[in-house]
Amino acid sequence: MLRFAPSPVGDINIGNLRVAILNYIVTKQRDSRFLVRIEDINKSKNIEGKDTEIMMILEKFALKHDSVYHQSQHLNIHQNLALRLLKEKKALRVEVSSNKSIVKVNKPTKDIIFNDIVKGEISTTINSFTILKSDGTPTSTFATACDDMLSGVDFIIRDEKYLEDTPKQIYIKNLLGYMEETKYAHLSTLLNSDLSIKSLFKLGFIPDAIVNYLILLEYKNAPKEIFFLQDAIEWFSLENISKEPIEFDINRLKEINREHLKLIDNKELSKIFGFADSDIGKLAKLYLQEATTLNELKDKITPIFKPKDFSGKWGDEMRIIEDIIYNAPLFNTFNEFREDIVKKSGLEGESLSKPLQILLTGAENSPKLSEIYPLIKSYILEVAS
Repeated sequence: MLRFAPSPVGDINIGNLRVAILNYIVTKQRDSRFLVRIEDINKSKNIEGKDTEIMMILEKFALKHDSVYHQSQHLNIHQNLALRLLKEKKALRVEVSSNKSIVKVNKPTKDIIFNDIVKGEISTTINSFTILKSDGTPTSTFATACDDMLSGVDFIIRDEKYLEDTPKQIYIKNLLGYMEETKYAHLSTLLNSDLSIKSLFKLGFIPDAIVNYLILLEYKNAPKEIFFLQDAIEWFSLENISKEPIEFDINRLKEINREHLKLIDNKELSKIFGFADSDIGKLAKLYLQEATTLNELKDKITPIFKPKDFSGKWGDEMRIIEDIIYNAPLFNTFNEFREDIVKKSGLEGESLSKPLQILLTGAENSPKLSEIYPLIKSYILEVAS
């Protein structure tokens, strides 16, 4: 059993998602189960609705869970386990002020030794530490250890910032009589990892590209640059991930996002712009020469189908061309279309190319009109108006 254990205290960020993805991959490789545990034990910091938002984001990335629960559901169990340790004299009550006390576990008699897939063998000395706070709620360290034990989590992949918690959680489980072996992998620091997944979506990045980038960022010697989650399940190995701090680079993500946009089915891509026409998907891909995100593509495609501005420098010429297009038959090729305009308008050179460019694309620069025209000819009266 592996788990992803986010807290509903803010937006899920790229660091959180990285952990979720790697846990999911290893779950599939081991033919195991994937648990999502919402760590909401600290009620004062929880933000309403964030738990639902977390689950929706996991769904967008196709990280399917086998079970999900809120840690607060186990509050009574945590308290009972702490009381059990008190009765067995494995823990002690410590007064912190009048009428207030906390529960601490006794200091271990020897160092805690454990193997980490990324960090190697680790030997740690720990002192006594708190498991129940003065209000009767468990500490995160204690609640996590109890829930991992109760759920049968036997493989833990998480950020290295939790490395100091690991020997404490091993010790707690041992005190409670749980001696099953647990494998650990503490991931190296991901710099600039606070960027939220919601903000990436708003910028126009797509889930497949984000997954691709985060795995590629982590993994040394990946067999290919552009891939999908199912591909990574075939070849990913924790032994090959980075052991040094790594930095999130949004420009590299943009490059990967562009490549994944190229792989989207043309008709499906067109739906993003309000169509169900493979030609509009092909049109969008023409603009991927200069665009890297869905937002950038929308900025290119939307003006094509919006009413044009005839008040500028080329307004008169645009009116002439518009009238010709409105009364002309539908031409299959751009050369036929252009020749008809030349013949009927008498325009040539820049006086033809500039207003035609703006009329068809809403911009002064674009891919070649000879490439664009076959893809918009069915909408030509709407476009050139």
